[in-house]
Amino acid sequence: MAKSSARKVEAERGTPANPIAAASTRVEAVLQAAERSGLLGGKGGRIGGRVSPALIAQAKRQTGIETDTDLIAFALASVAMEDTFAKAFAKSRGKVDPELKLGF
Repeated sequence: MAKSSARKVEAERGTPANPIAAASTRVEAVLQAAERSGLLGGKGGRIGGRVSPALIAQAKRQTGIETDTDLIAFALASVAMEDTFAKAFAKSRGKVDPELKLGF
């Protein structure tokens, strides 16, 4: 796809064609939602662990995040803010009374 076509699709979808810009937008959205939910206040907690340097480097490339602390905060916020609608929807399957009048 040519760059002008990608920009046109980007404009139509409202998403950036640049993957780093898209990741940055996602990072900002997740962290803002976590902040609004009160999950980022009081940074007194500490976490430690051993992980692959390749994993860290790739995660930083994918997200555009530069510091380990910010990367950990984003990763944890992503898990904490995960959308569970699909699970809840599937769990409720078959629980609506078949006699319920829905008006159509």
